[in-house]
Amino acid sequence: MALRLAEIILPTGNEEIVEVVVKDLKIEEIWHLKVSEKRTMSRVLISSEESEALMDALDARFAGTEGFRVILHSITAILPREKDGDEEGDEGNDKEKEQEAKVGRINREELYGGVGDTSKLTKVYLVTVALSVIVASIGLVKDNVAVIIGAMVIAPLLGPNMALSLATTLADVRLAGLSLRTLAVGIVLTTALALAFGYALEVDPTTPEIASRTNVGLGDVGLALASGSAGALFLTIGISTALVGVMLAVAILPPLVTFGLLIGSGNFDLAVDAMLLFSTNLICVNLAGVITFVAQGVRPRAWWEADKAKKLTAWAITIWCALLTLLIMLMVFWGKGGL
Repeated sequence: MALRLAEIILPTGNEEIVEVVVKDLKIEEIWHLKVSEKRTMSRVLISSEESEALMDALDARFAGTEGFRVILHSITAILPREKDGDEEGDEGNDKEKEQEAKVGRINREELYGGVGDTSKLTKVYLVTVALSVIVASIGLVKDNVAVIIGAMVIAPLLGPNMALSLATTLADVRLAGLSLRTLAVGIVLTTALALAFGYALEVDPTTPEIASRTNVGLGDVGLALASGSAGALFLTIGISTALVGVMLAVAILPPLVTFGLLIGSGNFDLAVDAMLLFSTNLICVNLAGVITFVAQGVRPRAWWEADKAKKLTAWAITIWCALLTLLIMLMVFWGKGGL
């Protein structure tokens, strides 16, 4: 069972109130430490599944308290290790284990922390996009799979997409705006740089790595949906290293770079096919991400925000599904409905 350590900073005298706030939660231990004459730190050891309820309860009770702060730490290891219970204890904990298996995710604030930086338009992001385009362009023109994989792993456009899916699920307008701006700038910059490379370099559209990105079918739709769902799922359970596999499976940047290269080299018909693949991946990642976040129980804390998020999520899923249906119709119309 993954554990979290919450450090709660409050004015001295609030220790009993903290005890009341956490009494209905399944906490492992709680300590109170005096850090100064006027402040006390309560440390709560709790499972990752219960940490969201803890954060919500503390925020609801102490949000207006001066000096209130909660710092949540991820626990790497702890001694003594948790021991296996006997049969009677296991039976008594069946319901708890079933609930943990159902939720099995990190809390809302950790999700915000995981995608927050990727939604921001920074100099580092712009440089990363530019470097990715350079690497991908060279790999595509030279038909070098290893180089293209390098561009996939950098994957600067995947972060804003995951952030946009989370923002949609939580009805966070600010995060959605930041994600859309960052994603839009990344797409424009990628296209512009790839177009310039396409004009300057000798681009052979029959090169296997380029040709493979101008041949989109229903199999690509299924791959993008599955990979987008996996990406969101890995985020919710806090396994960021597994995202590398998602980056490779549903690479958003290489098809867009292919589009720019083909436009720059005058291969407009094939460029449309590359844009179709890029659009398919983009839509499927966001659609699968929203559905997965909802399935994992990610929702705002307040009930009125939850109601707003439910409506926004329904609209978003409807729009993404409509766009995906349109793309599938275009694939069928152009005879690209195969795998």
